[in-house]
Amino acid sequence: MAATLFLSLTGCGLLGGDDETPQANNTSGGLEKPKIKISVMTTTDVATFWLAVKNGYFKEAGFNFDPAKDVVVAKSGGDSVNKLAAKEVDIAYSSYTPFFVAQSKKVADIKLVSDASSAGPNSCVVVAMPNSSVKSIKDMAGKRVAVTARNTISDLLVMSTLKTNGVPYDTIKWVEVPFPQTAERLSKGEFDAAFVTEPFLTQSQKQFGAVPVFDTAVGPTSNMSTAGWGASADFVKNNPKTLAAWQKVMQRATDEAKADRSKVEPLLQEYSKIDADTAKLATLLTFQSALDATRIQRVPDLMLEFGVIKERIDVASMIAKAPSSG
Repeated sequence: MAATLFLSLTGCGLLGGDDETPQANNTSGGLEKPKIKISVMTTTDVATFWLAVKNGYFKEAGFNFDPAKDVVVAKSGGDSVNKLAAKEVDIAYSSYTPFFVAQSKKVADIKLVSDASSAGPNSCVVVAMPNSSVKSIKDMAGKRVAVTARNTISDLLVMSTLKTNGVPYDTIKWVEVPFPQTAERLSKGEFDAAFVTEPFLTQSQKQFGAVPVFDTAVGPTSNMSTAGWGASADFVKNNPKTLAAWQKVMQRATDEAKADRSKVEPLLQEYSKIDADTAKLATLLTFQSALDATRIQRVPDLMLEFGVIKERIDVASMIAKAPSSG
């Protein structure tokens, strides 16, 4: 999402298994690039990354990047992917759509290195203020709608849901607003409705009195893949041990976060800058880590349907596989 912000998981048996932890990478000479640079956002699904940092899983795997210096916060998924294309970072978090836009335009040759999240019920919602003219999805035609950026999962989910409900999505007046600013600007009447995900959904309701209008993760977009992590094809080719270590660490942290939400909530407070109550109430995205080409393929297929890209993209060809994964 915007590109957007937080969480979904699949289990791979790494949780608590000492013989399967990432330390094994150091026995074959260490990582090719232990000091990587990473772009993130303030969304909830990045919590698995911070869980791995806090618990020392990256260090165990042989990484030595400095979170304070080598991790940068992007304004949107598009901004994050631009940093990757400009070689400012080695690995970038983004909603999936900017990855596919960059790939289709040949801005960069991108490989997906791990999944991050998919959209569960009530995790990706359009909200409005009580005094807004938008009371239901049928009121959306011609309205000003805030999204993190165009051509991200934000506007794609909204357009798909509007189309399903017979609302002319091509009449929407899109307003690009970073998630952290959305609720306050909505309350000031700068736009009629806004797409938000957590923690900004709960925050918009608690602090500013926004009300949900419709869920965008329903029908054709139910459980839609929302965000992941990408790297350049060159990085993947030249750093197979680093890639393998990254994937194992992220799977381990994802499994742990999925098993125990209480381990994630303090990280939401620290890195998404929300209070403890909001962290407990937030409806999180579904944490993911393992890359499922069939599931993720729904995203570029939807992008093609709405003209965001001009030719079909084969997700399977973009998935980076470490040597150990076959």
